[in-house]
Amino acid sequence: MRSIRILSDNWRFLKHDMPVEAAMQYAAMGEAVTLPHTWNAVDGQDGGNDYYRGRCWYVRKLGAEETADVKAGRKLFLEFAGAAHSCEVFLNGEKLAVHEGGYSAFRTELTGYLRTGGDAENVLAVAVDNRENDRVYPQKADFTFYGGLYREARLISVPEEHFELIKDGTPGIKVTPSVDLEKRLAEVKVETWQNAARVRFTLKGEDAAGKPILLTQEAASENGRACAGFTIENVRLWDGTADPYLYTVEAALESGDAVSARFGCRVFAFDPQKGFFLNGRSYPLRGVSRHQDLKGKGNALSLKDHAADMAIIRELGANTLRLAHYQHAQEFYDLCDENGLVVWAEIPYITMHMTGGRENTLSQMRELITQCYNHPSIAVWGLSNEITAASAVNEDLLENHRLLSELCHRLDPTRPVTAGINLVILVGSALGKSFYDEDGGAENAIPGAGDVGMDSTKFNEIAATVGSGMNQGAVGEEADRITSPVLDVLDIAGYNYASGRYRLEKEAHPDRVVVGSETFPQDLPQNWAMVRELPYLIGDFMWTAWDYLGEAGIGAWAYTPDGAGFNKPYPWLLADTGAFDILGNPTGELFWAGAVWGRLDKPMICVQPVNHDVTPAKAAWRGTNAIPGWAWQGCEGRRATVEVYTDAARVELLLNGSSVAGKAVEDCRAVFEVPYAPGTLTAVSYDVQGNVLGRSVLCSARGALHVGMHPEVQEARPGQIVYVPVTIEDADGTVERNADRRLSIRVENGTLLGFGSADPRTEERYDSGSFTTYYGRAMA
Repeated sequence: MRSIRILSDNWRFLKHDMPVEAAMQYAAMGEAVTLPHTWNAVDGQDGGNDYYRGRCWYVRKLGAEETADVKAGRKLFLEFAGAAHSCEVFLNGEKLAVHEGGYSAFRTELTGYLRTGGDAENVLAVAVDNRENDRVYPQKADFTFYGGLYREARLISVPEEHFELIKDGTPGIKVTPSVDLEKRLAEVKVETWQNAARVRFTLKGEDAAGKPILLTQEAASENGRACAGFTIENVRLWDGTADPYLYTVEAALESGDAVSARFGCRVFAFDPQKGFFLNGRSYPLRGVSRHQDLKGKGNALSLKDHAADMAIIRELGANTLRLAHYQHAQEFYDLCDENGLVVWAEIPYITMHMTGGRENTLSQMRELITQCYNHPSIAVWGLSNEITAASAVNEDLLENHRLLSELCHRLDPTRPVTAGINLVILVGSALGKSFYDEDGGAENAIPGAGDVGMDSTKFNEIAATVGSGMNQGAVGEEADRITSPVLDVLDIAGYNYASGRYRLEKEAHPDRVVVGSETFPQDLPQNWAMVRELPYLIGDFMWTAWDYLGEAGIGAWAYTPDGAGFNKPYPWLLADTGAFDILGNPTGELFWAGAVWGRLDKPMICVQPVNHDVTPAKAAWRGTNAIPGWAWQGCEGRRATVEVYTDAARVELLLNGSSVAGKAVEDCRAVFEVPYAPGTLTAVSYDVQGNVLGRSVLCSARGALHVGMHPEVQEARPGQIVYVPVTIEDADGTVERNADRRLSIRVENGTLLGFGSADPRTEERYDSGSFTTYYGRAMA
């Protein structure tokens, strides 16, 4: 049998660039860290929001018990699930592997390089370099400006006769189900690489009636590959959130080595005249985009982090995730499989001026497909996001997309390809337009960018100025001529911020399938109405599900003078956008989206912050800054803007039992202005006949306030990560929004990984153990 040992502890971290010999010599002086680890969770707070970029070292001794299997004739491999962004692996000073690309798994064999005699010592030294990222925003911290061994490291021990562990981390089994929906039949092809004469395959699961299925087959190797085919009658389908059922298939050798994979039997289909379908039924994509970082921990996430993230996304009412803009951890795809969430999986496109260019991009696409092929949740492969790829702009970049598309179809003919194409960027680049001051003024300068025409940074600044008006920036025949070359390379055309094109495509491109690949959240009501109306528009991906580090302040409704422009300086750290803040607390964007998608069972109330005397500067990537809270002590008499989200026809608002006003609902929202008074705020929704559909209530905090601590679990096992929301609340647990205070936290019998709030603009450090609450909330 093969065994897997997680290498999470006993690592030393050296944040210095040095030769491998020096790293091994000075390892004992390094910081003791536990994997997963990222060095940039707090570095942006050292006096700027440009996170550290450089080469750092992780060093660890391998104990005798960790290498003992080699003496018994077994082979030992080292696997990293992610190292940002390039990585070199050394054993006892000898270089064993180099890997480019911070998002895909890779392996290297240790067997022949280990010292095994007597008290021999083996030292792993791993150099990780994040200086050249896959996407660069020179003027501020980007979400890729992190670094480290931010996913699991594993030792894999296998017998002499074993399934090949391919260097790029490819799974041992490739499973391709073909489903006949009418016959309720699935033909499942299983392929694997192996080093033995015969392989025994076993498929387990149950049929649609709950009857157990156990199918076995033996197959001989041909040219190193063993294949098997199974027929599943009355197949139980992987049916999205309704029933995300998974089968398991295992391949075993006589030596005892075995590999297994889960898979689902489902049919995705898309058609310009009919729309997007899952298992034969219409399935419009209620999509959100998602990064992977969490405040205080950066990108060093555990399985529990992913599970919490998944629960929140399900709560949002989304059925599809665009994983922006890189390969995520395998555990996250597993959870998408288990929860029935459809996935748009994509790679970071490497621009031509960066090391590796085309080959690096093709390599990352190859690794994404081979490592993620078996996941039934993945419906589409994404080639890129917001690059200058029209033939009128750059023929090399268009050729890259042709090559990427061909590679995808060759490796996986079962799934379509798409990309997040920013049509305004393409048009601006093709026309040679620069939207910056000729003098390169401080407000608009991009250091080192030079005269590169339109790029995504420039687009973001323009969009921050004109907001949703950007959607009309790529209409017209000239825009169509410029953008069609790259859109025609795709199976599904992804439009970033170009909803003005949606209705035009029926006549201009009757065979084109379109998706809103990235859209402003405030445009969701209009966009979703078009998804329902236009069959070729198969879905919408709102930016974004969860707030994130970097792209500082692109969604902020800022009350400070330094928040008025697009380029928000330190101490701005977070994007301040999302249906959830970075701690996972809901914002008004969540409930508004839920109402638009028809996912709310009652009206939901949110209130724009009452405790400010100035009108906020509103950034484009937020439709509202309202939050669910009516506890604003000291704000009596101030004007409060109350938003109620519902798909009902009409809403009545009551304050302390007295009616304030009734309003018709427009775009799934009714907005009221009311003088703030403590007590209860009630919203009642009605249908067109005046029948009550539902009601909800917000209450003010009453009496003395205290610090509330609400650990997600009451008992923890060693090694478990525990989240503890911290609130300023009254005796009933109502969170007070206007009594923020700085708190300090101390942990006994455990380690504090981070403590902070969702404040997007702060000089407080997440690793200090002291932080000020933000609208009454923080988290340890």
